[in-house]
Amino acid sequence: MSQTIDEQFEAGLNRYQAGESIDTLIPTFKDLSAQAPKNSAIYTCLAWLYLLADKPKSAYKAAQKAIKITPQDPQAHINMAIAILDSGRKGVREHVELATQLVMSVEEVQPDIRQNFKEGLTRKPDWDSLKRVEKWIFDS
Repeated sequence: MSQTIDEQFEAGLNRYQAGESIDTLIPTFKDLSAQAPKNSAIYTCLAWLYLLADKPKSAYKAAQKAIKITPQDPQAHINMAIAILDSGRKGVREHVELATQLVMSVEEVQPDIRQNFKEGLTRKPDWDSLKRVEKWIFDS
């Protein structure tokens, strides 16, 4: 019996949370994005994985797709802001401002966003751009 996209996505998230290597998870999420090209959550996760793997250009492209599909996703804008910083691009302010508005206007997402920052720093303790974006969003 084959799994649905949602089941495969959930299984991928569980593997990530269990500590599986980013290098083995990226192909899984790339495959999922090919199977479900209109699923912004998959692209948001893929962008995050690319950021953790020090691939900001690929993260930028994945975050761009996630934002195009779901412009009101704060995590997609956070990933985009980090990708912009990590790749030395311009245009970070727009994404930080949008993410801040979205995070502050929907209190229910704040714990998840805070947890994502914390988790990112657990995996990559010296991630300066993540620290900067977190400070901009929560200390603004």
